[in-house]
Amino acid sequence: MSESVLIDQAICLPAQEVEALIQGRTIATIPRMFIDPGRQFALYPTNASTPPLLLDYYYNANLQQIAVNNLAKVNSERILIKAWAKCELCQILDDTEPLDILSKSTIWSTEALREILLQHHYIFLVYLRVYELDEPIEVSTTATSQFIPFSQPTIVIEPKPILTDRTFAQRKHQLENRQPPLHPELEELQSAIASLAISQPAAKQLDDDIKVFLGWSSDKLIKQPDPDLAWINDIAKLGDRSIEKDEGKSNYQAGTDFENIARRSLDFLGFKVEENYKGGAGGLDLFCSQPYPLVCECKAGKSIPDRAVEELDRIGKRHLKENYLQAMRLIIGPGQPTKNLKESAQISKISIINVMTLQKLVEFKAKYPGAINLVELQQYLEPGQINYKIDEYIDKVEREIKLRSHIIQLVKKHLEKTGDRDVGVDALHIAYIYAHPPQPLTPQNLYEIMIELSSPLTGYLGRIKRSNWNSDRFYFLRDLPINQR
Repeated sequence: MSESVLIDQAICLPAQEVEALIQGRTIATIPRMFIDPGRQFALYPTNASTPPLLLDYYYNANLQQIAVNNLAKVNSERILIKAWAKCELCQILDDTEPLDILSKSTIWSTEALREILLQHHYIFLVYLRVYELDEPIEVSTTATSQFIPFSQPTIVIEPKPILTDRTFAQRKHQLENRQPPLHPELEELQSAIASLAISQPAAKQLDDDIKVFLGWSSDKLIKQPDPDLAWINDIAKLGDRSIEKDEGKSNYQAGTDFENIARRSLDFLGFKVEENYKGGAGGLDLFCSQPYPLVCECKAGKSIPDRAVEELDRIGKRHLKENYLQAMRLIIGPGQPTKNLKESAQISKISIINVMTLQKLVEFKAKYPGAINLVELQQYLEPGQINYKIDEYIDKVEREIKLRSHIIQLVKKHLEKTGDRDVGVDALHIAYIYAHPPQPLTPQNLYEIMIELSSPLTGYLGRIKRSNWNSDRFYFLRDLPINQR
């Protein structure tokens, strides 16, 4: 739909059903009258049309919390209309319709459908393509009929559908064929965490991921900053002791603050930081036992002193004895190490990184939680100053993530273009070759990545397993957003 649309009326629907339509939970509603396909109107949320039935009786379990939350929103003198819709299909259902099957395909309970059928003898099941409004329309709540006119019509220049064409077509096909939800257990989980998502960022992210997976939303997810991760921005700051001096802190306190945030950083990256080894006079700053032994010395301040290597060797051997020589050794500090320090680090096989490099690693882990492989990272912990080696590792992993995002988008666009529901490896490999590939891949390479992306632990693609690898079929589930550094 590319032409502008004139919206001069609204259909009055229960507030909870309007919210379910806007969230993409459903594409259908049950009005009191037949609606001609092609008719366009705004969605007016009201509680006036809510039948005199208990909410837990009227709606399926996954909509009950929405029902409770939205009934309170329509009691003010004026309300906001946030969306409009186009009628794609209107079915007239009678008592020959198997209501238990219809219930599983929609948001209404079998009992509610039976009640509607008894009262009106017919059920008008309307399929709606829902669109967002650029600006909400404020109206009064004095509606008394199914449709109300607008005194000032609204013109929509660029329609913004809640669901993509392909997603809506799939949902419409499922409903027309009375197919139940593919993942009812995930719908139950989403319903259970809905209230938590309001105040907890982690729950909100999981809530968004589940909605995309279920097909309730087809937009790319934009990760919002997690307030619980704000400390990451302070890693480099706390490594510079001069800033701590400006804040009136002693050198000892500055060093302790940096040691604490370095400890938190290594733990966040996935190392097991042992609490028995703590800094202080004569103590190890940090010791990690898993996934491999790592001894770490933290040096806050504008430069790393030449004696840092000798200190780490002496203290490490005292505490770890013969195990020290088998451990990876790391010094973290700001500024450029001196020539003597770099030579000593090469001899003692100690790696040196600056605090900004540590912050880069932690930031990357925060953006892509599963991306840092500590065993793989170990290969980059060479003797000497290795900031450039860590940058190489981050760039390498980022290329791998971008490749996977490219393949996911390729599956999505190929299915939208062809209208197919799934695609095989051979056809997709041809499409890959002609889609400006980030790097060359054989069909076998492509298949291995698609298997990874269709794992239950990732869930970006779906897989239909066949007799052998090149007869398997794949389909799109959700995007892999790329966060720019």
